[in-house]
Amino acid sequence: MPQELELRYGANPHQKPARSFVSEGELPFIVRNGRPGYINLLDALNSWQLVRELSDALGLPAAASFKHVSPAGAAVAVPLSPVEQASCFADGLTLSPLATAYVRARGADRMSSFGDWAALSEPCDLPTAEFLRREVSDGIIAPGYEPEALEVLKGKRGGSYCVLEIDAAYRPRPDETRQVYGVSLQQRRNDATIGPELFDNVVTERKELSDDAKRDLIVATIALKYTQSNSVCLAHNGQVTGNGAGQQSRVHCTRLAAEKSDLWFLRQHPSVQVMQFRRGVSRADRNNAIDLFFIDDLTPAEQAMWEENFDIVPTRLLANERREWLDRIEGVALSSDAFFPFRDSIDRASRSGVSYVAQPGGSMRDEDIVAACDEYGMAMAITGLRLFHH
Repeated sequence: MPQELELRYGANPHQKPARSFVSEGELPFIVRNGRPGYINLLDALNSWQLVRELSDALGLPAAASFKHVSPAGAAVAVPLSPVEQASCFADGLTLSPLATAYVRARGADRMSSFGDWAALSEPCDLPTAEFLRREVSDGIIAPGYEPEALEVLKGKRGGSYCVLEIDAAYRPRPDETRQVYGVSLQQRRNDATIGPELFDNVVTERKELSDDAKRDLIVATIALKYTQSNSVCLAHNGQVTGNGAGQQSRVHCTRLAAEKSDLWFLRQHPSVQVMQFRRGVSRADRNNAIDLFFIDDLTPAEQAMWEENFDIVPTRLLANERREWLDRIEGVALSSDAFFPFRDSIDRASRSGVSYVAQPGGSMRDEDIVAACDEYGMAMAITGLRLFHH
């Protein structure tokens, strides 16, 4: 492996030259195809850490779909129901456990995953590569590739698809350094371990955390560890269902994550499952159409654009019908990278099926947050672990 790699450009095309390098030893990855850029490597190295930790914590293949240095989705290989598989546009496909993890990771927020960076905890197999071949994606990082899978990926984007192979045995130094405006900043790397024991301190009246709840709290919390702060993450059935990244207000993080999670569950509504799209409508346009299906106040132009996707234009769900469907949802896990300063986030989370909450605690209003969780019958663990990521 080389010690230095010239990049296509920095964060923007005019930021040249750009390079990736280590001061000692060799780079922990090799380029198997394509030519990465600066943001590609930020996504690749952050997403690899996420899937490696997720797989280590839960003993399952893990995958992530990254965009702009935050996960649009992350998941472990929990089998998909037929409805979930159809909601991910993967119906009819034969999926390996690893492919299942990536389909889940990409499927919950397909809009944000358009043009993603994919990360896999295991060597990429053919079913995963075949699924990726049909999706719009910028690159992938994995600890290896089956020969057939590598050939499939090399054929993406006219042969320019970026394929990185990471050394799974690599472990970085305990400290990390970055430069901002010519000033070097150094800190200890965030090597906090996230496992079931992190959620032992349950402070609400409801004490029970099922194995599934702990799994989903682990998924949400590890995802937060590599999400630009402030951030709140919702997870269910082994996958992120909504990630609210990079907001200045905690409640805005919660609203964003909850809205995305709501959309994931609304995509499973029978009215979506029976939509008859016009022949030739792309998956990206189908995603847009499904999103617009749940918006009441479309402009005439949006309405016309929406209708042209269908052979038979669907009858819109009314707000009360959407609410009735979402009120059936329960067992969703929510994790926050820092404490809740007010109960408003808990109030919003209650409308999105959240039953389990994890947060560091330490707010002057912790008692109010506990009371809010008790009011909604949620179980909340105080972890004592803040997970800001910048």
